[in-house]
Amino acid sequence: MSHGTHAPSTDTLAGRVEAATGVNLAQCYQCGKCAAGCPVSDQMDLPPSQVFRLLQLGFPELDKKVLASEGIWLCLTCETCTSRCPQEVAITAVMDYLRQEALRTGVAHPKSREIVAFHRAFLDSIRETGRLYEIGLVADYKMRTFDLLKDVMLAPAMLTRGKLPLVPHVVHDRAGVKALFKRSAGKE
Repeated sequence: MSHGTHAPSTDTLAGRVEAATGVNLAQCYQCGKCAAGCPVSDQMDLPPSQVFRLLQLGFPELDKKVLASEGIWLCLTCETCTSRCPQEVAITAVMDYLRQEALRTGVAHPKSREIVAFHRAFLDSIRETGRLYEIGLVADYKMRTFDLLKDVMLAPAMLTRGKLPLVPHVVHDRAGVKALFKRSAGKE
């Protein structure tokens, strides 16, 4: 192909990432600006630039290391990395894909159990109502983590201030939202 484009091979994790996100991983040259600006990179076992390098190398054992890393779950998707990237690489799109792949393959980092529970509860809320339903999110999260009483005393004040609506606001095209989820999971 011409003009520096390439067709990613879906035989590797990097190829699947590129096919799903449209991000050319080779554009990252590990300058480290993403990690330098990231508010949580000091807590990551693998900051974004290292994730990209391991993916670029294309070895199956390094792909497993990326998917099992805690760093992909600590990513806040705040876009600071992308805004600082001189190559304008959509880093958060890659991190989101990696989280989904880690869940799909069952290798999510054990320390990320609560993050994974919140992630799933958040997506379930959107899938069901088309919008975030806070009480449903909290209930789902609490059931997934079995931490039923933590922060429970915050609820009455939030209810009286109208911060937690009792009834969810549901979008009109719930079937359309569910179809989006189905399509993104490749089940269509």
